Amino acid sequence: MLLAIDVGNTNAKFALFDGAELLARWRIATDDRRTADEYMVWLDQLLRLEGRERGDVDAVLISTVVPRALHNLQLLAHKYFGVDALVAGRPPVGWRIALKVDEPQSVGADRACNAIAAQAVEPGRDKLVISFGTATTLDHIGPDGAYLGGIIAPGVNLSLEALVAAAAKLPRIAIEAPATDSVIGRTTESQMLIGIYWGYVAMIEGLIARMKAEIGKPLTVIATGGLATLFQEQAHLFDRIEPDLTLNGLMHLYNQRTDDA
Repeated sequence: MLLAIDVGNTNAKFALFDGAELLARWRIATDDRRTADEYMVWLDQLLRLEGRERGDVDAVLISTVVPRALHNLQLLAHKYFGVDALVAGRPPVGWRIALKVDEPQSVGADRACNAIAAQAVEPGRDKLVISFGTATTLDHIGPDGAYLGGIIAPGVNLSLEALVAAAAKLPRIAIEAPATDSVIGRTTESQMLIGIYWGYVAMIEGLIARMKAEIGKPLTVIATGGLATLFQEQAHLFDRIEPDLTLNGLMHLYNQRTDDA
């Protein structure tokens, strides 16, 4: 079985795959100081809860946008699973998609994995992948799966944290969909929630419209990331929500691996 690990700036996601089947997934806060031993104590309990054990894992594939986290995860694979971890984007699991941008080496591993998974679910047509994470990214994926560029904007949580940090009297609030469609709040908390939620809806609507106009062809809009479901009531924004897009991209990358990558 494959243990796929996707390390983002906020959370690290772990998933167990048997071929193309996703058996289990877990999430932990990203901490580049976390040791291999700490990871294993946490993982061992979760594997047991799923009726699995350490020996079931015979491959580990890591995607990370936090370089300092990589060493301890590689040590985790070697010490506890007895395998050398594969790293997404490096042989024998090179991307196998064209990165048609000016700085292909700077494309985040998560965005490349998203492109691979998006191509698997919507081959033969243009895709727009919106990922709601620490940053909100919008990526154009071509009909052949090529990564064609995109947009990076501040994430929902990041924007809220910046607002609270910069304004002494504003409280911390939970991010959720407002109770009504009204955009006129009557309390400080409701006004903040309206600003964050409907502000992001308006931003996404506007960026999708601009990208569609520039691309000039029909495309499928796919949402992913931890906060994608926050906006699922806005059905007009997305054609589909794929919460496990990045992890599925790692699975496809592993299953398609080649020594020529």
